[in-house]
Amino acid sequence: MTAPAPASGPIEPSLEALVSETFGPAALAQVNELVPVLARDLSDIDWRLQQVLASTFAQLTEAARYACSTGGKRVRPLLMAVAHRALGAESTRPIHSLAAAFQLIHTATLVHDDVIDHAETRRGRPSMPRAFGIPLALVSGDYLFVRAFELAAEYPRSIILKCGEACADLVEGEVLQESSRFELSTGREHYFRVVERKTAAIIAAALSSVAEIAEVPPPMIDAVAQYGRSLGVAFQIRDDLLDVYGDPDLLGKPLFTDYREGNPTLVSLEAYDRLDPKRQAEFEALFQLRHKRTKHLLRLKELTDLGNASPEVAAEASRWADRAVRSLEPVPAGPYRQLLELLAHGAADRRY
Repeated sequence: MTAPAPASGPIEPSLEALVSETFGPAALAQVNELVPVLARDLSDIDWRLQQVLASTFAQLTEAARYACSTGGKRVRPLLMAVAHRALGAESTRPIHSLAAAFQLIHTATLVHDDVIDHAETRRGRPSMPRAFGIPLALVSGDYLFVRAFELAAEYPRSIILKCGEACADLVEGEVLQESSRFELSTGREHYFRVVERKTAAIIAAALSSVAEIAEVPPPMIDAVAQYGRSLGVAFQIRDDLLDVYGDPDLLGKPLFTDYREGNPTLVSLEAYDRLDPKRQAEFEALFQLRHKRTKHLLRLKELTDLGNASPEVAAEASRWADRAVRSLEPVPAGPYRQLLELLAHGAADRRY
C-alpha cells in the first residue's frame, strides 16, 4: 500500500522552470493557468519516486538520490500527467507509480550514458561517474532499473511489458549508435532508427501506458503513443542541434559531445552532405579522430557553419513537432490537449 504523500510545495525544479527551460515561454504562458494542479501532480510523482530509492547501504541510497537530482528535468512525468488529464482523468493518482517508474528508467539510462560518454558534468554538476566513480555509477544505474520495475509491478502485465519493451529499445538504440560511431556513411535512416529507440520509444510507451490506464479506446491509445514518438524525435533533433549551437551555461554541460564521441547526428550528417568534396574529406577525417583536441572540435564547428546545416535541422525538428500535434486529433479538445500541442512545439524550439 502506498504511503500518503505529504503536503507538497513546489518540486525542484519548479513546474514553471521545467516548462520554461524545456519547452519555452509559449508553453509556460499556457501552463500558468494549470500550475496548481500540475505542480501537485509532479510533486506527488516525485514523492512516490523518492519512496523507493532507499537501500540498506547508505552509499547506494546517496548515489541513487544524487542520480535523480541530476538525471533529467521530469519531462516524462509532466507529459504523462498532462496526457492523463487530457484523456479525461480528474486525478493522476493512478499513474503516480508508473510515472515514477519511467522517470527512473530514463535516469538509469543517463547514468549509463555518462559512463559510456566519459561525461564530466550533468546539468551543471559532476556526473555520476565523476562524483561516485564508474563502478558505483554502473551499479546505481542498475539499481534504478530494478526500482523502476518494482513500481511497474503495481500495474497489469501489458503495461509491465511496455516498460520492458521500452528498455529493450533503449539498449538496441545504444547498440545501433555504437555501431555507427565515427562513421558518416550510415546516413539519416540509421540516425532515425537510433533516435526512435533511444529517445522516442520510452515516451511513446509511457503515454500509451497512461492511455491504457485511462481506459480510452484503442485509436486514442495509438494517438498519444504516436504523439510521444514524434515529440521524442523532435526533442532529440533539437538536443543534437543544441550540442553544437547551444549555450553550455544554460545546458549545464559542455558543447560538442557528439563530435567528441563520434556520434553521427542530423547536424553532422546534414553539414557533411552540404560541403564541397575537399571540405567533406576534411570534415570526415576530423570526425573520425578517436581523440579530438579543442582545435579539432572548433574546426568541425566551422565546417558545420559553412555547410549551413542549422536551418534544415531546425526545420526537421519542427516537422516532427507538427506531426506530434496532428496525432492528437482524436484527443478531446481542452486546455490539457492545448498544452500537449504547445509542449510539442516547445520541444522543437527550446534553447536548453
